[in-house]
Amino acid sequence: MNLSPSPVLSNSFRMETVGMDALMVRLFDAIDEAHMPWILAADKALRERLGEALIDLVPSYTTLLVHYDVETLSQIEASRLIREALQNLQPASTAAGREHRIPVWYDDSVGPELSRIAERRNVDTDEIVRRHSGRDYCAFALGFSPGYAFMGMIEEALATPRLKTPRQKVAAGSVGIAERQTAIYSMRSPGGWNILGRTAVKLFDRERDEISLFRPGDRVRFEPISREAFIEQGGDTTPLEER
Repeated sequence: MNLSPSPVLSNSFRMETVGMDALMVRLFDAIDEAHMPWILAADKALRERLGEALIDLVPSYTTLLVHYDVETLSQIEASRLIREALQNLQPASTAAGREHRIPVWYDDSVGPELSRIAERRNVDTDEIVRRHSGRDYCAFALGFSPGYAFMGMIEEALATPRLKTPRQKVAAGSVGIAERQTAIYSMRSPGGWNILGRTAVKLFDRERDEISLFRPGDRVRFEPISREAFIEQGGDTTPLEER
């Protein structure tokens, strides 16, 4: 059941038990950028209502994972507080999300799928870069690795399935797409996304006040830069290994 935007979600959302001390709150069933104001509003309301009994809260595309202290709350009590928090919920303003400009060196040596996608679309690589960097993306959720943000939605013309065989090593800073999502690898790791380029921006830094650069609800735009500018910013030009 897809939920249309409504000022009252208390009778529409679903709760699912995912552990002895965790409940999944499902507001929607389909990914849609229009849902983000509701996710953000629910995040704020749940944090305020559960207070010190809340251990962790993880918002995602359509859900919020609520991890609560079982020494403070029973599951029945946690469920009651969640329902109270979401009663008469109003969407949050997306203006609260921060804006980020991420410089990216788009190049075949660090983005092997750049030319491949261009060939499949019967355009040149400049057109792929123009389309990928030509819009703002919403950071829907953090996960996979520290600081890694799932962002969307890319235009239909760029939508590309994940690689059939994932790479064993994808360099930190690699910018990729999968289906209608885009993301930046926050650290070197295995991965199956289609890589278009690389950024020198650090997404995860324990020395910062906020160790993750992105938060759900932030807006991100990619800005093409030259190889020289990428090097000046401290970028690593080591070619991405083939699978």
